[in-house]
Amino acid sequence: MAEKENKGTMTVSEAGRLGGEKVARERGREFYEEIGRMGGEKVARERGHEFYEEIGHKGGQRVRELVEEGKASET
Repeated sequence: MAEKENKGTMTVSEAGRLGGEKVARERGREFYEEIGRMGGEKVARERGHEFYEEIGHKGGQRVRELVEEGKASET
């Protein structure tokens, strides 16, 4: 009986995915490029160059860890 009560409903995840797919179809890649650029510029203004240095360093450390894990698993 619980199934009948939930019939026709969707999860938040499903709704988000469907909405994202619709925006992608209607607006295209250029839309996402533009909003990404605008977001990056705002973060740069608010947080500065040091923020990008910090997250770049963290990303580099993680890549290094993954490479080391990959090499260890080969042997």
